[in-house]
Amino acid sequence: MELRLLATFEKVAEVLSFTRAAAELGYAQSSVTSQVKALETALGTELFERLGGRIRLTGAGERLLPYARRMAELAEEARAAVAAGEAAGTITIGTMESLTTYRLPPLLEYVHHRHPAVRLSLRPTLGDATRRALRQGTYDLGFLMEAETAHEGLETEVLAPEPLTLVAAPGHALASRTELATADLAATALVGTEPGCAYRDLFEAELAGAATGPSGPEFLEFGTIEASKRAVASGLGIALLPRITVQEELASGALVALGWDPPFTLFTQLAWRRGKRLPAHVRLFVEQARRLARE
Repeated sequence: MELRLLATFEKVAEVLSFTRAAAELGYAQSSVTSQVKALETALGTELFERLGGRIRLTGAGERLLPYARRMAELAEEARAAVAAGEAAGTITIGTMESLTTYRLPPLLEYVHHRHPAVRLSLRPTLGDATRRALRQGTYDLGFLMEAETAHEGLETEVLAPEPLTLVAAPGHALASRTELATADLAATALVGTEPGCAYRDLFEAELAGAATGPSGPEFLEFGTIEASKRAVASGLGIALLPRITVQEELASGALVALGWDPPFTLFTQLAWRRGKRLPAHVRLFVEQARRLARE
């Protein structure tokens, strides 16, 4: 079996579309179709069922898929092993804004300067989407910020706990109080990042549990942490954010920390698909992430 045919099969199996697979691989659709047919002929079985305008894997296709992935990973390892000892290759990484902006720069700079043949492709996604892409093989690695540290189908490396801080503008009515209960926050305007962000969802669930009225908490939603911080500093509400993202504003006095401790803990994690043989350049990235987390 040719690796080229297996790679095409893997992409079609991933996206379940000959048209989309052709676009992502840079092939004509007819080439993708002929390559899959050639592989089916070589194996003597159909790998996809054609259902009108849709396709799905046959039983044989489902059994072949993990082998196709392993062979692609072994081929990448073989290329890296003979590349004159220099780490090389592309790493597709799912991550979120708070980590990309505030946690990852030292790691990204290290890899860029020390290993210029390693290309990093960062994809901004939240937890559920990142985990799904890892299981499907779309991402090589994914950074997560979650309370849970065990994820189905994934290997997870816990790098560090991620402290959270409830912040407000200095003149906010709650800023002068040293201790706050969750019920004290119920009638306060709230600023939040988009739903699907772990700390936003956990904060919302905590407030909903303490609410006495029929309606749950309502957030003014902002697309980025920077926009959320500006909204809070302007007096539009309070926000729960990773402490690392608000350190400068707390130091300058633009924001103040409120006296409420979250009853949950989040952990920054690095994850990849369980059973995946990590190529040398991906293992190098993981090792550097571990080292920087310990410093």
